[in-house]
Amino acid sequence: MKPEENKFADVPLRVKTWIYIIVVFALGISHPLAMKIFVSWISFQCFFEFLRLFKINSSRIIPSVLLGMVQFLLLYFLPIESYFLYSFAFVIGMLMYFLLLKTSLQQIYGVLTALLVCLFAFPHLSFIRETASGLNSIIFIVVVTELNDVFQYLMGKFFGKHKITPKISPNKTWEGFIGGVFLTVILSNILGFFLLKTDILVNTILGAILGISGFFGDVFMSYLKRKADIKDTGTLLPGHGGLLDRMDSLIFNAPVFFWILYLFINS
Repeated sequence: MKPEENKFADVPLRVKTWIYIIVVFALGISHPLAMKIFVSWISFQCFFEFLRLFKINSSRIIPSVLLGMVQFLLLYFLPIESYFLYSFAFVIGMLMYFLLLKTSLQQIYGVLTALLVCLFAFPHLSFIRETASGLNSIIFIVVVTELNDVFQYLMGKFFGKHKITPKISPNKTWEGFIGGVFLTVILSNILGFFLLKTDILVNTILGAILGISGFFGDVFMSYLKRKADIKDTGTLLPGHGGLLDRMDSLIFNAPVFFWILYLFINS
């Protein structure tokens, strides 16, 4: 048990890193083309971290760079329907490449997971940026998702007593989860009113869905890290770990929000 005075020892470093994250994020979403480059870089970096996570010992940089470059070209030249078709073909090609390297079956499952996350989950951020309310929508989903993480983290630090996933992520508590989702619903109503022009019912539902979905994205990555017996996926972001550690809640939230936006809000 850590002393009470050390409970928030990592907060200043995390806040400092957040400043850099916000600057990069602002540049990344500033233009649709910048967004495509930004998302492709995210996928490159996260795929590289995934390969480390799954202990792929062969060259990690070449397939990671290839994935980022192919993703950018697909996002730039193709509509969403064709993007998924060609991405699926690329997934097959990448799996064959790793099979030729005599990668174990368990690692192949890991590579497949990485490809699905990088090629099918994260690109929804670019798709969101291209909707009618693009800039406002991307600000909404990223701010709500990331602050949901912060809310659950802080609520857990202040009030957490009852473990919710002790074998996967021991620091997660029911108090942190419930308190975080509650604050996320409030934030969703504030941002939704100004950015999405949606009513209180829609904003409340959005906040609850994204708060819960973001939690499961976090737990999903915690499960993979627990299986790999590592704490962080990388060291890119001091106080946070790797980029994948920071992006985990968007694995489910980005696709969920895009399709809600596409089917119900912007229809």
